[in-house]
Amino acid sequence: MKLRDKSCMDFVEVLGSKSAAPGGGSASALVGALGAALCSMACNLTLGKKKYAEYEEKLEFILQKTYKLQRELLNMVDEDAKCFLPLSKAYGMSKGTKEEKMIKEKTLQRCLKDACEVPINIIKKAYDAIKLHEALVDNCSKLVISDVGVGVQCLRASIVGAQLNVIINIGSINDEEYVHKVKSEIESLVKEGIEIADRVYSKVVEILSM
Repeated sequence: MKLRDKSCMDFVEVLGSKSAAPGGGSASALVGALGAALCSMACNLTLGKKKYAEYEEKLEFILQKTYKLQRELLNMVDEDAKCFLPLSKAYGMSKGTKEEKMIKEKTLQRCLKDACEVPINIIKKAYDAIKLHEALVDNCSKLVISDVGVGVQCLRASIVGAQLNVIINIGSINDEEYVHKVKSEIESLVKEGIEIADRVYSKVVEILSM
């Protein structure tokens, strides 16, 4: 059974077990999917209300984008776990002889790069979903504004959590060109994503305090 098909209780139990996977990467993907889903919910509960009729086209656009993102992030719950298992096995490879050391190192380097790919994609998708919350916060029903706040905080956790999973892997990668490429690819997304998420959350709190 795929992780995404487990009940909430079963997923939490396997996450908290001795199993090497799922771990922080899968959790980051799941919390990102929840954040995107809350954006979808806010759109769905605003659409059709006369007061927000002028935003209908924009809300439909956001809704379709968030539906796609929540499915993609949910798929990454399993993808991250799948990519981590070979890395876990590589760490356990024998290194008793010079040849074994060379094989182990080569395998590790390949698996470390593979293990970076899903968290990098989580960062990109979480960033996109955060931007959609930014577009939504001023155009949705005030009855669901707290859900927008919860959603953007889920995505903030997702983008930061995914970044940590990249950092722990690139720290052991010898390919400096690859490491530089990854850092330049994600650092600006994470920084801007956090800044936007914090602005959206502050706006939500401000609206709730009126």
